[in-house]
Amino acid sequence: MTDFLVTRRRLLLSAGAGVLGVTVLNTVTGCTSDSPATPPASASPPSSLDWKRVDLTFVSAYLLIRGREVAIVDLGTGGSADAIEAALKGAGSSWDAVRHIVLTHQHPDHAGGLAGVPPKVGATLYAGAADVAAITSDKPLKPLNDGDEVFGLQIIGTPGHTSGHISVFDPSTGVLVAGDALRTSDGLAGSDPRYTADEGQAAASIRKLAALPVKTVLPGHGDPLTSGAADQLRKLAASLPS
Repeated sequence: MTDFLVTRRRLLLSAGAGVLGVTVLNTVTGCTSDSPATPPASASPPSSLDWKRVDLTFVSAYLLIRGREVAIVDLGTGGSADAIEAALKGAGSSWDAVRHIVLTHQHPDHAGGLAGVPPKVGATLYAGAADVAAITSDKPLKPLNDGDEVFGLQIIGTPGHTSGHISVFDPSTGVLVAGDALRTSDGLAGSDPRYTADEGQAAASIRKLAALPVKTVLPGHGDPLTSGAADQLRKLAASLPS
């Protein structure tokens, strides 16, 4: 039998409860059998997912953890790699466990940390198809489109903030990593108009997200929304001009 165990640790960031300064990783256990009578484990990731916020002062990155593998959504500004590494260690993990890095959009406060990713990290790098050309990277970026799947996560095309903005949704838990399509700096709101390429598209993207069974919103700016997220998202969508 091969056991899987993720321990509980504390670190200077926020976790599932959305408490600034502390991350708590839920213990996940499981096993695979070495018996030939048992079918081999599926290549698909297990349904259980844990998330961790890496609080980079005015912007956030997120660790999405399934078993012993990790996907990172957004990388913050340049120089954020040390904070992300510390978050990985606090979750009982490391860069070696990172298999996927998804950038929600091209802006440097979300994609600027790409240069700090250790060169030996074997993760696949992704961004929305319309934003790929605007992102500087030493490694190739795989373009993503609405409806694609990565690591058991649904890619939701949410243009408006930028033309290639994407959000990441986990249907098994209702966790939505929204990048800058949503923010919670002063209540739940949409893309900041000052930095939005197309406000009409941004509003349409919010209505699209409101149709999902969202339980938790993980925004690029502001604290995670872990209570009443679906109701607040629907109210926001209803308040927008059509």
